[in-house]
Amino acid sequence: MYQVIGETYSRASRVTWMLEELGQPYEQIKVSPHSSEAYEHNPSGKIPALKEGDVVLTDSTAILTYLADKHGGMTYPAGTIERARQDGLTNMILDELDAVLWTGARHSFILPKDKRMPEVKESLKWEFARNCDRLADRLEGPFLMGDKMTIPDIIAVHCLNWAFSAKFPLENEKLLAYSKEMRAREAFKRAMSN
Repeated sequence: MYQVIGETYSRASRVTWMLEELGQPYEQIKVSPHSSEAYEHNPSGKIPALKEGDVVLTDSTAILTYLADKHGGMTYPAGTIERARQDGLTNMILDELDAVLWTGARHSFILPKDKRMPEVKESLKWEFARNCDRLADRLEGPFLMGDKMTIPDIIAVHCLNWAFSAKFPLENEKLLAYSKEMRAREAFKRAMSN
């Protein structure tokens, strides 16, 4: 059985949601970033980590890719054009949504106070909204890549939820409807109820 190390309202929810979608059993060990338990599984103290037997994997996107490849779901096969498109979309979401939100968080409460530049957050909010519009333009069907739910969907919805809690405006109606549909999935609800 997999062990997911990390509290639910963090990037660990990406992993638990993936496991729920794949129908794989897991145990969640709820720890905060930079706690002693987090450092036991990741030298950086970051979460999530995934433990399988004696092996520990870190970085939510690497974990999602591993699980999707291993269980043959929520991904296209390696070496296909569809997989290259999927990987490109994943990286775009990480660069244009996740990184913008992470920068906002760093300048809100993560960096030491004397290193924070709160004035940068207004430009980040503008950038996030612009990037959301670009992502909405790529929405091909019920999922980002059409009729098949893939890794980018999990990362995108996590970022959209994060934006809401971080008070980053999300006004794109297409993305709002997509996010609402994704949050209605039973696997998502199970992952969030842990």
